[in-house]
Amino acid sequence: MPAQHPIIVVGGGIGGLTVALALGRQGWPVRVLEEASEFGAIGYGIQLGPNVFHMFERLGLIETVLAQAIEPSAVVMLDALDGQEVVRIPTGESFRRRFKYPYIVMHRIDLHHVLFDACKAVPTIALEASSAVSGWEDLGGSVKVTTADGRVVKGAAVIGADGLGSRVRAQLLNERAPRLIGYVAHRTIVPIDAVPKGVLRREVVLWGGPGFHIVHYPLRHGTLFNIVAVFRTPTFAEKGDARAYIAEVEQNYRDAHPVMKSLLELMDFKQRRPISDRDPIRHWHRGRVVLLGDAAHPTLQSLAQGACMAIEDGVCLAGLIEAEKGDFDAAFRRYEAARLIRTARVQLESRDVWSFYHLEGIARDVRNQTTAGWSEDHVFRCLAWLYDGFPLAKG
Repeated sequence: MPAQHPIIVVGGGIGGLTVALALGRQGWPVRVLEEASEFGAIGYGIQLGPNVFHMFERLGLIETVLAQAIEPSAVVMLDALDGQEVVRIPTGESFRRRFKYPYIVMHRIDLHHVLFDACKAVPTIALEASSAVSGWEDLGGSVKVTTADGRVVKGAAVIGADGLGSRVRAQLLNERAPRLIGYVAHRTIVPIDAVPKGVLRREVVLWGGPGFHIVHYPLRHGTLFNIVAVFRTPTFAEKGDARAYIAEVEQNYRDAHPVMKSLLELMDFKQRRPISDRDPIRHWHRGRVVLLGDAAHPTLQSLAQGACMAIEDGVCLAGLIEAEKGDFDAAFRRYEAARLIRTARVQLESRDVWSFYHLEGIARDVRNQTTAGWSEDHVFRCLAWLYDGFPLAKG
């Protein structure tokens, strides 16, 4: 039962395009408003667990996604001080047998293109760049959105998929800014031929140390290499230049394993991003306005599930709008109830895993001795709540 006015999606990222695609394929008119001058994504790597493939299957995108992806041989955590293996999650045949789908890595831009191209093929979806949203108003039977350049867009409902700094959320909720955790991240992609010897290239690797870590993995059929360096610093909220950033990196990684230091030599330190999340909340909607993805439940990157949760949100929300035949308040309440505990658990467990990565002293020793006794079956059982997927609600 398509609405008279389009459903307005604020934000043309992974979550926004997913919900637009799912709604558009059901026949709903959708208008996606993207702040940037063109639709695109941050140009670094992304990890996707097998749980998201249940959503790709629903959207008919599995083959298209896999054509752009790499299936690593394992996800491995190494101790940043001595280089010893702490945890290994084999992601080959046994992983596929247990979780049905693979674990993949791909360029975030490639995933965005898959969703963007799929949306362009649906005639009921309008994709509008240079459309920053400054505010919205719920009129009871409809909504209107005001853009920064003074346009007014009328719609049936508003879906805020505009990320951590969501303007839709800022108007919906009276709350503080996101929680900065005192860490920053530097990201770099280099040709894989530049990667020094001694670096694992077929796996997703995290080197975890006291107050710092590095993540790396291959991209684009093994031609590129994604490196992320993360560390704790009292200057996390300050801007500096490359020279100041390099000095901080050298200080923070002074005790790191030589292989980590060889990776740091490849990195571009011109820019960095402070890392933050929010506490879980119970309500993401009011009337005809609802939040999705990082706008609703931003999480640390520890479980590599931010994009996966946004995609699950999008497919779930579209299905419930269809099931409730355009009763948006009812659909949004069901969506909150369906997604709350799962997304809150991701937020909270991501914090725990973050601490696990950065243990020091005796706590580090206890961690390493404990994980040495973990079997493959134990690791898979620990991940089952997440990787077994999200059962979509029925009408």
